[in-house]
Amino acid sequence: MVREIDIKSKEQAEKINQLACRAPYEVWVSTDTVMLDARSLLGLLALVGQKAHVVAEDDVNPIAFGKLVSKMK
Repeated sequence: MVREIDIKSKEQAEKINQLACRAPYEVWVSTDTVMLDARSLLGLLALVGQKAHVVAEDDVNPIAFGKLVSKMK
């Protein structure tokens, strides 16, 4: 599953990191050039000011994933 977000600030990157750490499945963030674990705060901070895709395995509940991504925005 893939959803698009804009990472606009350091605070938002920290929030994404916290939510990904609490998720019971792996959450990844990707751009055109990089894909990283959303639990990597340093990696997320490098993406501030960019559009990114939040990615999870296909077997994750789509409703739960949608709620997670909406909290990241």
